[in-house]
Amino acid sequence: MSRVGKVERTTKESSILVQLDLDGTGQVEIATGVPFYDHMLTAFGVHGSLDLKVDATGDVHIDAHHTVEDTAIVLGQALRQALGDKSGIRRFGDAWIPMDETLAHAAIDVSGRPYCVHVGEPEQFNAFAIGNNYPFVLTRHVFDSLAFHAQIALHVRVIHGRDPHHIAEAEYKAVARALRAATEPDPRAGGIPSTKGVL
Repeated sequence: MSRVGKVERTTKESSILVQLDLDGTGQVEIATGVPFYDHMLTAFGVHGSLDLKVDATGDVHIDAHHTVEDTAIVLGQALRQALGDKSGIRRFGDAWIPMDETLAHAAIDVSGRPYCVHVGEPEQFNAFAIGNNYPFVLTRHVFDSLAFHAQIALHVRVIHGRDPHHIAEAEYKAVARALRAATEPDPRAGGIPSTKGVL
């Protein structure tokens, strides 16, 4: 069974195409016009073993906010589409990712109930930006949007870290690995992994 999602979304602020294959091998083509976000989404695809294509254009001459947010929305919608009825998946997944001085943890429930908890970034973290085009405050916004539109429960924690680049990258990789674990086929599962019979 193919587990592919493809979603296009166009507004006055951005035009986004996302295509993903949950059973891929980490082949990625990412172009958002926001270089650091490209770097993060590349890590997300590779470490999530997703075949992931993102083609986004937006009003980055203003700032990165609309393009980053809208891409996360469409990524969540494509993920939800690819999951189908969620039959036969593990449903839960988590991952610990160290990156030099940083340690991040993510846990996911592919529950059908969107929720995002994001804690632990250093207080001064959101004052930083990479190349003036990716304010780190957007990282939490990405995970909020992804969780809501994919309809997953997502918890992301930064246990410790100093370097803003390392912190963001560890978070994206942790979410990717947790997602990979949660959406993998479970050979012992029969049908939809819920006592309610629906996710």
